[in-house]
Amino acid sequence: MPAAPRGERLQALALVQIVEFGALRRRHGPDVADALVLEAAERIAAALPDATVAAIGRNLIELGLVAADIAELEDRLAPLRTPFDSGTIGRSCRLTLTLGVAAAPLSSADAVELVEAAERALAAARRGKPEVMPAPEIILHATDESVLRDELRQAIVRDELFVQYQPKLHLRRRAITSVEALIRWTHPRRGLVLPSDFIPAAERSGEIGPMTLWTLRRVIADQRVLARNGHELPIFINIAGVLLSDSDFVDAAAALIEASGASIGFEITETSVIREPEAAIRNLQRLADLGVAITIDDYGAGLSSLAYLKQLPASELKIDKLFVTQLSSSHRDPLIVRSTIDLAHALEMEVVAEGVETSTSLALLSVMGCDLVQGFLISRPVALETLLVYLREERYNSLFNEARSPLDRLAAVRAQA
Repeated sequence: MPAAPRGERLQALALVQIVEFGALRRRHGPDVADALVLEAAERIAAALPDATVAAIGRNLIELGLVAADIAELEDRLAPLRTPFDSGTIGRSCRLTLTLGVAAAPLSSADAVELVEAAERALAAARRGKPEVMPAPEIILHATDESVLRDELRQAIVRDELFVQYQPKLHLRRRAITSVEALIRWTHPRRGLVLPSDFIPAAERSGEIGPMTLWTLRRVIADQRVLARNGHELPIFINIAGVLLSDSDFVDAAAALIEASGASIGFEITETSVIREPEAAIRNLQRLADLGVAITIDDYGAGLSSLAYLKQLPASELKIDKLFVTQLSSSHRDPLIVRSTIDLAHALEMEVVAEGVETSTSLALLSVMGCDLVQGFLISRPVALETLLVYLREERYNSLFNEARSPLDRLAAVRAQA
């Protein structure tokens, strides 16, 4: 377990579950079980009044707080270890909480990384004794990039990298039609290393090519698993700009895709093409001719150029989440999003909106004619096994009912106008 930097306060996230929830739900019914979760959330909020507490699932409570260091964090969470009598059912029912805790320096804490680390910690806690709270999983930025580069080379060999998948929901088809692959690195000593650290380091060290080819091989294998379970889904991989003009990488990637017959997509940023436009466009066209779907990622976040946009053999354009998250609170962002959708459709591209986190955003994007959506509302990035369960249970169907209320309000406003 790495130590946090001295003097650096920690942002912590805990995921909390009631150990006895399943048995109590079967015995007393779903309404009582739901009340137990709310009771547990209220008790946690009372014990930690300066923390943010929210029930976010059937048996899942999210707890966020700031602590000076690990010792203070463990002291503050210690009261949650003690079982308590339920006020909902009575003294005959004693509840025990299981916690998965993650923490990162406050200055560099990333919400997605904290959630992923807390999920892993919770899974580990469920496998152990519920009365023992595991030590928090610590996420730290690497301070020595030269060391990080050397360790990254070994990470590829030692299989320390792993891939998570985030589904894309097609609004008209009401189905998951593709997924994005996201590479992660669990370091044996540092814990979870942030992509914002190791991907730039990989680009500067020349390891980005081997790392991306490793990802491609992993994705091809996982796609076969999806297909065996009845899910024929294209999988999209993020490609660094430096690789677009690297003929050795393109040769190797093309060979893997041709030999496997996999349905692969590459997500590229428009600015990455500008480095060496002729080579990049030529290589992208070669890949597109092999059936590789090309997505223009983070559109609007950089210096978007229509001159390059019309030359790229792209079938999708992804609107940066910077604009999507402000859809319901900004006057300009909806105009930008709507005009981008119209532009992409005119260029015969489908549009993906990333960063969709609310039903209101989902409803607005549907009205605007957006084709696909991606974000925490649909699903966080998850392991392949979790993705299979998500697809089998078709959990995304409930989103359309949740989005109906914002759509109804929108229709009422239009009728009054």
